[in-house]
Amino acid sequence: MIEITGLSVQFGGVRSLDEVTLTFPGGTCGLIGPNGAGKTTLFNVMSGFVTPAAGQVMIDDVDLLAMTDYRRARWGVRRTFQTVQTIESLTVYENVRTVHEHAAEDSRSEGQDAVDDVLAFTGLTEVRDAVVRTLSQRDRRFIEVARAIVGAPRVVLLDEPAAGLPEEETEQLAQIIRSVPERTGATVILVDHDMSLVQACCDWTAVLDFGRLVAAGPTAEVLHDEKVIAAYVGDEEV
Repeated sequence: MIEITGLSVQFGGVRSLDEVTLTFPGGTCGLIGPNGAGKTTLFNVMSGFVTPAAGQVMIDDVDLLAMTDYRRARWGVRRTFQTVQTIESLTVYENVRTVHEHAAEDSRSEGQDAVDDVLAFTGLTEVRDAVVRTLSQRDRRFIEVARAIVGAPRVVLLDEPAAGLPEEETEQLAQIIRSVPERTGATVILVDHDMSLVQACCDWTAVLDFGRLVAAGPTAEVLHDEKVIAAYVGDEEV
């Protein structure tokens, strides 16, 4: 369980997050809202890229904000980004192994087993030894997810992981994302504008708009909430 209390982030005169209080119950949870709603800012706070002006983030009674960003990664906070962050000159295996070496304390042999296991889970075994720059956008996106879930993460933050993927590949990714909590025990938070992906993956969803919490609850109920519909008026992606 992730409990966020009174979280505020200010950039100049703009409040990107405005006293957000929110609980993610576990499993795979959605975090949605129009562009500029504060979704990525919340991820940046949780992963240590941004220091909030006020507030608290507790995960299973652990004060996340008391940790350095490096310690958070070692403890089990993982994330992807809107733009692919793979290392183009390395192989698929090396990309995933590099993350695992910096975010886990397994022995060398255990680390190799963990990487091979996650490559099989994400369908990347056949391209294991391929250099990333030779691969498709689909493979790069799946590598990003593999890097985020290798080993034993506690929290996985996925920021638009299906961006640029066609429907068939998005459906493949949805099956992986939905299986992550059962596989690893981690809480997954998914940010995406594709409501079909959110519905396919998330039993519970929260909505931000202008840095404030608009709604939170079972996904089907939230997506029919009048306040949520109003927040998305004019957004072509919904």
